[in-house]
Amino acid sequence: MEKKKSNIFAIAIMFFLFAMISFVTGLQNPFGVIVKSQFGASNFLSQLGNAANFIAYAVMGLPAGFVLSKKGYKFTALTAVTIGFVGVGITFLSGVVESFGVYLLGAFVSGFSMCMLNTVVNPMLNTLGGGGNKGNQLIQWGGSCNSLAATICPVLVGYLIGDAMNARISDANPALFIAMSIFALAFLIIFFSEIPEPDLAARAAQAEAAKAEAVAETGAGSDIKGALSFRHFVLGIIAIFLYVGVEVGIPNFVNLYMTSSAVGIAAGVAGTIVGMYWFLMLVGRLIGASIGGKVSSRSMMLIVSCLAIVLLVLGMVLGDSAQVPFPAFKDLRFTMETIPLGVVFFVLCGLCTSVMWGAIFNLAVEGLGKYTSIASGLFMVMVCGGGILPLIQGAVADATSYLTSYIVVILAVAYLLWYAILGSKPAKK
Repeated sequence: MEKKKSNIFAIAIMFFLFAMISFVTGLQNPFGVIVKSQFGASNFLSQLGNAANFIAYAVMGLPAGFVLSKKGYKFTALTAVTIGFVGVGITFLSGVVESFGVYLLGAFVSGFSMCMLNTVVNPMLNTLGGGGNKGNQLIQWGGSCNSLAATICPVLVGYLIGDAMNARISDANPALFIAMSIFALAFLIIFFSEIPEPDLAARAAQAEAAKAEAVAETGAGSDIKGALSFRHFVLGIIAIFLYVGVEVGIPNFVNLYMTSSAVGIAAGVAGTIVGMYWFLMLVGRLIGASIGGKVSSRSMMLIVSCLAIVLLVLGMVLGDSAQVPFPAFKDLRFTMETIPLGVVFFVLCGLCTSVMWGAIFNLAVEGLGKYTSIASGLFMVMVCGGGILPLIQGAVADATSYLTSYIVVILAVAYLLWYAILGSKPAKK
């Protein structure tokens, strides 16, 4: 009974950290609108803050996995929230000095923190859930907290910046202060909490066994090689690279499209519509968590990938062919705003992307055993796709149009569909 209580509290902490990841990462969405206004950035340059945030994953992914495997969950989480506080603080300073370079530095440092937190929460929840469908189910519940924070972020910042044509980083200061307060509170909670360390004892025993057997190849290099020897894991980290780019690219460019001069929707209203995308991710994750113990991750991926392709194609083709009413908030009052029909289909994609992260992670680490911790670090390296794919999409948008740029997203989802059908079958190389 005591063990059960301990696990419940550990799960609650992981859910809390999951929400933090989303809130701070989500700041880069409305900030893309801000830097276009304040610094006259192109669509490509407006995604550099988002890119800096996610490129940090490529730099920190493996080190975070090593820290986790050597120092455990608690030490890694405490280090992550400390770095996160510093990163958001630098973003605040960028508004004070009005520097695009300082803003990019803040996004980069914040990305270090988000990477480390992701490295902690995913394997921890998968382990606490016992792996398999139950592990995926717990990740989906954590993802629901993630989506809730993601829903709040663009709505809050959109309301704060008001007029997209005159937006400034300093307008978003209240959101930055909230983020720093969350980090400070999280540090205290984690510091005084007892978090299970399921891997440390096992790894210590493995290290002793390796010494006794005089294994020539030990340590991090051996772990990486071991994880990469699984074909379905290698294909899975490619899938996660593309998935994060899809999840981020859809709402980012919906926001830029709606606040552009061609459409002219106010930033506050656009923020609530983008928030609806994240809210639908919340709904999807709650559904996924509810049925996750009965429906396999492969089946989930197959269904949502097919549906996402259909919705994306409809969004591109229909575009602004018609204007439809859509629920939103304006000046803190509920209203029905008229938006392009294509935007509705892009927003609905939130239902599809909602369960993809947990399903891909669950499929990719199936059967990895002792390599799961380092595999989580490799996963975090590939999260940099959330910065790279939107950059490519931004370049396509600059060369063609916002709607045409979604071809980048459709191609990425097509790979996810293939992974669900064939690539995810557990097998060694």
